[in-house]
Amino acid sequence: MISVSQCRLAAERRHSCPGLCCWDTAGLPSHLLFRNLEGSPCWHPVMRIAVPPLLNVKIDPSSMSFQMWKDIPVPFFLSAYFFEVLNPNQVLKGAKPVLSQRGPYVYREYRNKTNITFHDNDTVSYLEYRKFFFQPRLSNGTEDEYVVVPNILLMGAAVMMENWPKSVREALSGFLFVLGQKAFMNRTVKEIMWGYNDPLIDAINIFAPGLLPFKGKFGLFIDFNNSNSGLFTVNTGMKNISEVHMVDSWNGLKKVNYWRSSQCNMINGTAGEMWPPFMSPTSLEFYSPDACRSMTLVYEQSGKFEGVPTYRFVAPKTLFANGTDYAPNEGFCPCLQSGIQNVSTCRLNAPLFISHPHFYNADPSLVNAVEGLHPSKEQHGLFLDVHPMTGIPMNCSIKLQLNLYIKEVSGISQTKNIKPVVLPLLWFAESGSMEGPVLKQFYTNLVLLPSVLDYLQYTFLGLSVPLIISAAVLMALSKVRICRCLVGSAASQIRLNHTM
Repeated sequence: MISVSQCRLAAERRHSCPGLCCWDTAGLPSHLLFRNLEGSPCWHPVMRIAVPPLLNVKIDPSSMSFQMWKDIPVPFFLSAYFFEVLNPNQVLKGAKPVLSQRGPYVYREYRNKTNITFHDNDTVSYLEYRKFFFQPRLSNGTEDEYVVVPNILLMGAAVMMENWPKSVREALSGFLFVLGQKAFMNRTVKEIMWGYNDPLIDAINIFAPGLLPFKGKFGLFIDFNNSNSGLFTVNTGMKNISEVHMVDSWNGLKKVNYWRSSQCNMINGTAGEMWPPFMSPTSLEFYSPDACRSMTLVYEQSGKFEGVPTYRFVAPKTLFANGTDYAPNEGFCPCLQSGIQNVSTCRLNAPLFISHPHFYNADPSLVNAVEGLHPSKEQHGLFLDVHPMTGIPMNCSIKLQLNLYIKEVSGISQTKNIKPVVLPLLWFAESGSMEGPVLKQFYTNLVLLPSVLDYLQYTFLGLSVPLIISAAVLMALSKVRICRCLVGSAASQIRLNHTM
């Protein structure tokens, strides 16, 4: 099979070999189109079978596979796991929270790109919308189940108002008492995920104008469903294939302004769907609007997914490390322990933190501050299995946990004697893998055909060896006969001279 390094070398030759590595589109593998490049003076016969499926990673609206890039046919699923608080009354008295994981509650995720606009500088802009549909058969429970969790609005607002005048905090506390608001709430999965009406929103807007820049429903995933993650502008790869899918800007920005350092504000990598071809076993980057930052995953190992060669990329331990343990992350601070990242600056200043599920790869003190967590790499580590020759993910599972920092706040009686703790709310996994006809054609084009080609090469080589040996033997015998003739002729000449 043609190796990634061989193809990368071929790509480097594209400037002197205009017919080589001219990709057509960024379609998914079930729609990879073959393009005849035999007229190219640099197109090696071995590459004619092995590489043509790669000639489709450019983003080109004239291609038949463009529709497949626009509406990704690979099924994605969002699996949500809630942490129910089993001892809310004891937590109010200063006890350690005891948690029980509930779920998964699984949703089928559909994505499609709209507002697609091509620009003269070889970039394309688009909005990608997401829709979620509950999958009862894949779930362990229904959306109508009730879960006891912190009153996110109340507890978040309390911490946000900690340094406000005490009179304002006491007035808000009195109003919360009239509304019957408590530090913990018992709501359905559907309400917590997709939104619920709460008079607390109006109360906060009255006592703290501008603290919550929204009205109406509140839900942890309310901004995910039937919405987009911002305007992405990415490279098409029409002139430089090594730049295909790389983000040029997001919402018109070359960098964000959430963080305290230029490095942390950088928008790096792709939008997280595909990467440039001929990947190296080092690292990959993508920008995540949900995490408000670029993320770098590192190479872990080579493997296969359903027979297709892959590179596995995972999160390094430094991904959510604090600035003390990993200096480049200082820009994401103010920080607490390593293993959690403060995202308050991009989440309405609410005391929210993201992490790996169950505080995997985090400071042990975070795990020990609550009961019920059991971090493990197998269950809670995120990964991406990417076909290195095309940069197309074969199997992936991106897992993140959302946490709320809660504590007693003077003047707000509802917080009582809660000890400071980073409390897990839920964790979720966005997962997808290539399957069915998509996987079959990918395997045929990029694994089976090159393997057959390799087999034929060795077969022809095996058949040519006996022919070469036979030719050598015949040549040797011919030389022997010629030598004998020459010797015989010389001897005859000697006898003739002797008689004379």
